[in-house]
This record gives sequence, structure tokens and C-alpha cells, in this order.
Amino acid sequence: MAAGDLIYAFRVMRLPLLDAGGATVGRVQDLVVVPGRPGSAPRVVGFVAESQRRKIFVNANRVAELASNGAQLRSWDVDLHPFKPKPGEVLVGRDLLDRRLGDETVSDVGLRGVDHASGRYWEIAKVRLVKRNLLRRKPSYRLVDADEVPGLFAPASEVAAEAARLRDLHPAEVANIVRALPLARRRQIAAAMDDERLADVLEELSEAEQIHLIGGLDLDRLLDVLDEMEYDDLVDLLGEMPGEQRSRILEAMDADDADVVRRLLSYEAATAGGMMTPELIILGPTATVAEALAQIRDPDWVVSIAAQVFVCQPPFKAPTGRFLGTAHFQRLLRESPSTELRNCVSNDPVVQPDATDRAVAEQLARYDMLAIAVCDATGQLLGAVTVDDVLDRQLGSGWRQRHRNLPATTSSTRRA
Repeated sequence: MAAGDLIYAFRVMRLPLLDAGGATVGRVQDLVVVPGRPGSAPRVVGFVAESQRRKIFVNANRVAELASNGAQLRSWDVDLHPFKPKPGEVLVGRDLLDRRLGDETVSDVGLRGVDHASGRYWEIAKVRLVKRNLLRRKPSYRLVDADEVPGLFAPASEVAAEAARLRDLHPAEVANIVRALPLARRRQIAAAMDDERLADVLEELSEAEQIHLIGGLDLDRLLDVLDEMEYDDLVDLLGEMPGEQRSRILEAMDADDADVVRRLLSYEAATAGGMMTPELIILGPTATVAEALAQIRDPDWVVSIAAQVFVCQPPFKAPTGRFLGTAHFQRLLRESPSTELRNCVSNDPVVQPDATDRAVAEQLARYDMLAIAVCDATGQLLGAVTVDDVLDRQLGSGWRQRHRNLPATTSSTRRA
């Protein structure tokens, strides 16, 4: 389909969802649209599809093409997290089709593909209206530009619409945009974001900026957002809070999570213990390569964690049993699926929790690793330090602010 051609939503909502190889993995059911900024057309940010009997959200950035044979993804992976409508979003099938506008009804909307440096996206270019007259047997149709019916896409709240428009940007880009807003507006945007999205954006801000941004959240909402954050980022944030506020949050958290956080807070910030995360892919020596690859495939793991599996004796939650070694992703791809992990482990170096951030950085650089295991004196695995956390530490707390004016590009999320 050429960039100037139109494809109609009614047709898209009947297309199969195809993976990169052309295999059917689901079926498109609706389109998710956000209102455009003044002078811009409403934009498709994603598609609602049914896959494996689940209703899921497919980010528009992941769709390479809309054609007569289906909506084809750029990759073979499908995120099966359930679709949840968000404030500021409009669903074409649910909210627009058959909607009355005076004596006319919306019968369809036309999408135009727009080629961009970062890929293709779709915007609402046309709206097809139908008028039915009791005196005439056939209805009359007319096609109008989307900007001729602005009320059709008007958001219930401009703040909610702005939060929705930020949905398909990388969290680092959203952080740059939010950072430039007045504090009151920042907090309004934060309140309109869903918990996971706000957590991702917080992780791209300095601790001081995080404190200011969450200042407008009540305790229940704050706990929901903190629950979505990576442990190492959460600990950094809590470490910047006044003691009374930190204690109140820890007391309100899930008991197991609070115990983990208290343990991490006990380490000095500029040490392996202060930088590590206990959330790792941990399996036993008799687990198979197939099991390990299934864990790595989970899109919720950050890239640096999903690059390897930490092999330990039970228990498999930090602090674990004796640490046996690391099974790296590339090695796993070369082995038979039935091979046990005991036959794939590498004897990589480890660090103790009191190792300095400099010593951790040197080990990661020397052995070309994305993450390094942190073990206690008895050989129990406590967590791991990833290369991105070391870079954060080495660059200093102000590096994010110094890069606030980097150009924004549409890109995928930071998760694997």
C-alpha cells in the first residue's frame, strides 16, 4: 500500500494478525487511536487483537504492514499481556463506528500510512459518514477530512490525551518531555499514566526528579507504581526519601518485597550490593536448555538480564543455594533443547556485595559481560549487577539532565 492510499478501519478489524514469517498468530479486533496535537491528525497507537483466546494490545510500532492478507508484525514475538483501555485513548470499533453526528452516522474511518525515519505509522485521514432517509431506499454517503469532525476525536481530558500520545515513545524520550514541563503539569501527566508506564518513566529520571514527580500521588497509587519498578531503581528512589516517608512506604508494602528492599538498602550505594538486582533468571543444574530459553523469551526481562541464566542449587530465589555458574544465551542457542544446564555453565567471575562500583565495572569490561553475579562468602547468589546500572553509576547522577535535549524518535520499549 502506497503512503498516499487509504485503508479502512472496518477492513483492518477483520484482518489476521501475522508474525514476521506470515503465520497467523491472532486476529485484529479494533484500533486504538489518540487525538492529535493541534494541527496534527489523530494517530493509531496500536491494535486490539485476539490471540490464544486473549485480548491483547499490539503496539503500532510492531506492525510492519497492513495489507489484504493481514497485519504483519516485524518479529515473531507476541506480547500476550491483556489489553486494558487507558484514559485518552479512543477505540475505533467501540467508540466511533455507528456514532451519531447530527443527522449522520460514522460508518468508517480511513487510515493513511505515513513513512517516518523510525518506520511507518498510521493516522486517521478521512471519516465516512452515512445519512439514512426514510423517503429514500438507499442511504447517502460522504467522505470528509478528519479535521472537519474534530469533536469526534476530542478527548475527555487533554491531560489524559497527552499521556496517551506519549504511549508509543521510549520511556527515556517521555522523561525528556516530562522534564521540560512545569511541575504541576508533570504531576497531572503522571497521574494520567498507567502504573507500568509511569514506573518506566521514573526509572529514566534522576532520584531528585522522581521525588518531585511522585509528590502528587496518594500512598495507594504510589505503592502500585513502585511495585512495577525494578528493585535497583526502587532502592535508589527510597534511599533518597526522608526516613519517615521511606518507613511508611516499607510498612505498607508487601512483606516479602519489603524484606528484599530493606536488605538492599543495607548496602552502601557505591557497591555491588547497592547496585544489584535480585530479580534474575535462576534455574537448577538439571533444568534443560528448552526451559532456559522459555524463560529468556519472557518480554518482561530487561535485555541485560535476559542475556544469561544463573544456575544454582535450590532454593532458586535470592539468596539461593550454591551458585554454579552462568549459562549464556548464545551458548544455549548452540545446544540441544534437552541438554541440562549443568553442561552449559561458564565459570564467570563473581563479586562480593562490598565490591566497589569501580571494581564491578572493571570485571564487566574485562570479561565482556552484560551482568555479573554477586555472591556472599559462602557462594550463595544474592543478585547481579548489570552493565546499564554500572554505566548509570559511572556517568554520575546528572547525566540524564545533561542529555535532556536529545532528539526524540519513536522506538520500542526498553524491555526485551
